[in-house]
Amino acid sequence: MKTALVTGASGGIGAAVARALAATHDVWLGGRKIPEGLPGRAWPVDLRDFASLERATAEIGDLDVLVHSAGVSRIGPLEQTSVDVWRETLELNVIAVAELTRVLLPRLRAANGHVILINSGAGILAHANWGAYAASKFALRAFADALRAEEPELRVTTVFPGRTDTQMQRDVRQAEGGDYEPEKYLKPETVAAAVLNAINTPGDAHPTEVVIRPR
Repeated sequence: MKTALVTGASGGIGAAVARALAATHDVWLGGRKIPEGLPGRAWPVDLRDFASLERATAEIGDLDVLVHSAGVSRIGPLEQTSVDVWRETLELNVIAVAELTRVLLPRLRAANGHVILINSGAGILAHANWGAYAASKFALRAFADALRAEEPELRVTTVFPGRTDTQMQRDVRQAEGGDYEPEKYLKPETVAAAVLNAINTPGDAHPTEVVIRPR
């Protein structure tokens, strides 16, 4: 059986992706509190503890798929966006992705593996009050482009979902002062299906970007 590591598996899109992969992959579940019944092996690692990632990944052997779903979103005007918010956002949404990928590159190369990066519509177009988050997602897109160019034996797919029914989205809507209307949002399982479809794309194709929006 192939092996996958999914970060952000504590809930939302990450948990849905882990569940979708469980039938065909031995899944490592990155997250501090994994939902009960989610199939896989818990990997409760602080992704921002960069010095520990080499050691924390030592128990992971072969690796076919790496899904970066962990992230943080802090919404507010630039005037009120502190250095701490910028640092937290960039460290988790970009630097942790880059460092974890770097550490796991030898295993991914050996498997001709697939790296999936869960981005956002904010990684395509930045809006007011989304400065730090959008900047991190634009950077994440650039990282994916560079990784794809440098590692031609890997497949690197960036997924740009629209608003999705997750706890993060609830927090965003609260910060925006708007109503939470889950019927207007994507389901996490729908995003997970798009991820699984990219992974299952025949090997003669390279799905570089997937954009999905609520109908």
